[in-house]
Amino acid sequence: MDYKKQYIANASRYDEGMMNYRTCGRSGIRLPEVSLGFWWNFGGVNVYEDSLAKMTYAFDHGITCFDLANNYGPPFGSAEETFGRMYSDNFRAHRHEMIITTKAGYNMWEGPYGAGSSRKMLITSLNESLERMHLDYVDIFYSHRYDGFTPIEETMQALVDIVRSGKALYVGLSNYPADKLTEAVAYLNARDVRPLIYQGKYNMLTRDVEKAHLQLCQDKGMGFTAFSPVNQGLLTGKYLNGIPADSRAALGHHLLSSMITPELVDKLRALNSVAEQRGESLAQMATAWVLRRPEVTSVIIGPRTVEQMKDSLCALNAAPFSDDEICLINEILAR
Repeated sequence: MDYKKQYIANASRYDEGMMNYRTCGRSGIRLPEVSLGFWWNFGGVNVYEDSLAKMTYAFDHGITCFDLANNYGPPFGSAEETFGRMYSDNFRAHRHEMIITTKAGYNMWEGPYGAGSSRKMLITSLNESLERMHLDYVDIFYSHRYDGFTPIEETMQALVDIVRSGKALYVGLSNYPADKLTEAVAYLNARDVRPLIYQGKYNMLTRDVEKAHLQLCQDKGMGFTAFSPVNQGLLTGKYLNGIPADSRAALGHHLLSSMITPELVDKLRALNSVAEQRGESLAQMATAWVLRRPEVTSVIIGPRTVEQMKDSLCALNAAPFSDDEICLINEILAR
């Protein structure tokens, strides 16, 4: 897309077969099975035209949920600035078709108030996020983590007040231990600000949420959105034959080369063989594997290129997993 031309959305973006939508817990919100995440590839260091190309391709193919946080970039805040520019120049007319999320809780500023889940951190951060994104409100505001020291009551009351101020329509929780999630949900429910959704890391190699979180969300009427379905590129074909020079592992971008062990590569190759037998790429199968769970509302992808996004979206047309395939995949993962 020529970013200097006025964007005209694909008129077929909601046609049958373009995107599937799942109801988010016990709510009136349906989310696309695939959401677009802005964590790493939409920052100030990235080429704006590339970011815009991914954003327009996503929207043109029925992706309506855009996942951000205050410190996404790099540098911190720049992903929201990129979104704000794209929104103002191309997507303002489509605001009512979009679910826009942001979060606060991890490192953002220097000093003792620049991270954590205090009232000061959450409210100040949201105000600055809205300014960067050129928005009056977000659809979902997440407490990005339980920080281990802020009382749950303080964090949750901040979320209650944020909803009542009109700066967020819904609230969500992310990266909370199951017991603290239970406390948080009880506090919010008692004040009629029911949490819409929980966001957690979930993929073939990271399955902790299967122990309690998925069932807890279902029991509490919350949706669940999974981030890192391909585990920062591990569950793609990228590392089957070494570590590419431009990969996250080679560059040390939240993935260390020491993690690419011979044992892991053997697993990835075995999983890739299963994917080939299914007529899919490893990334497509990994995304479809997460979506096979009925508790999962949406998976968040963070493609580096439009081509990677196209590949991920093919998972929407994946064949159901047979019992034999599930057993084989679990056997591979248990090695």
